[in-house]
Amino acid sequence: MQQTDAAAVALARDGDSEAFRALVERHSRAVYRLAYRMTGSAQDAEDVVQETFLKAYRQLTRFESRANFSTWLHRIAVNCSIDLIRGRPHRETGHGDADLEQFGATVESTDASGTSPERLMLSTEVQQRIGDAMTGLSRMERAAFMLRHFEGRSIDEISQSLGLKTNATKHSIFRAVRKMRAALEPFVADA
Repeated sequence: MQQTDAAAVALARDGDSEAFRALVERHSRAVYRLAYRMTGSAQDAEDVVQETFLKAYRQLTRFESRANFSTWLHRIAVNCSIDLIRGRPHRETGHGDADLEQFGATVESTDASGTSPERLMLSTEVQQRIGDAMTGLSRMERAAFMLRHFEGRSIDEISQSLGLKTNATKHSIFRAVRKMRAALEPFVADA
């Protein structure tokens, strides 16, 4: 029987390493997907996952039981991703073909029993196009885009997080949106 996150956190706080291992196993894929979308690199995403769980373990006493553990962990993962991006601004990497498979979580999947084969094929094509479009973004553009459009952060919050001036943040988001629109234009035109 699988225990709740709150129960696992309580046990982990008391030193139960198996309880924390269960939390890692339960949430590592979601943290990886987020980190991959933020960094654009499988290797960097793995580093972020490791750093996220290390920080979470060290800060378990700060976790408030009334909060949702996955939301708290998500916040840590975003901050770890930003720290990594800020620490390696000169290194730009793109997605490899094998890595794009991980990006598939961006588009929510639907119940396969109620979906036509044509719709599934289009969904796969859209996922591929989104992955390709994200590949075309620089590290800062990708991070600014993710923080703005997936995290809902304000321009000021993004500027502060990424260590950019407000105008530089706006330009990064603008360039990212322009590149994403250009890459996804065939799907918008067909709709």
